Amino acid sequence: MNPIITATELASELSGPRPPVLLDIRWQLGGPHGRSDYEAGHIPGAVFVDLDAELAAPPGAGGRHPLPEPEAFGAVMRRAGVSADSPVVAYDGGQGWAAARAWWLLRWTGHADVRVLDGGLAVWTGPLETKVPDPSEGTFTPAPGALPLLDADAAAGLARSGVLLDARAAERYRGDVEPIDRVGGHI
Repeated sequence: MNPIITATELASELSGPRPPVLLDIRWQLGGPHGRSDYEAGHIPGAVFVDLDAELAAPPGAGGRHPLPEPEAFGAVMRRAGVSADSPVVAYDGGQGWAAARAWWLLRWTGHADVRVLDGGLAVWTGPLETKVPDPSEGTFTPAPGALPLLDADAAAGLARSGVLLDARAAERYRGDVEPIDRVGGHI
């Protein structure tokens, strides 16, 4: 399955017999919290999911955004209306970082039908709403391990022996600018 969906495809699926569960994951590194943007307007039916509080465990020894506990993640997804057999589409403000995290977490925990809106909310030409939906409780139960997971040592090993991609901005990768982390640069 293609992990990307276009705005045209999403509009068609939303009006179809099996519309996807929509997750609004607007978030910016060092920026304002995305909830206010969500409340100002979101794709109809979308549920806001907080990257910092719901798609990550508290910062600490595991990093700034360590993986959430599977049980906590499952509770968030069920609250959003996600079931094991429901299609899911995640979107963010347009860069794709936050929506991609939701996609990966769902895939890693065993959900087979999840996609990211290509271009995020910025490409959506349909209506927006301010009403906060109250979806029926989903049934999704996470089963971690469906996708591979690397710890820091394995990532460093992969950087030496294979290909490890760093998707941050070039100036952060080089260590020229580091607005968030204690140490600049890369593995």
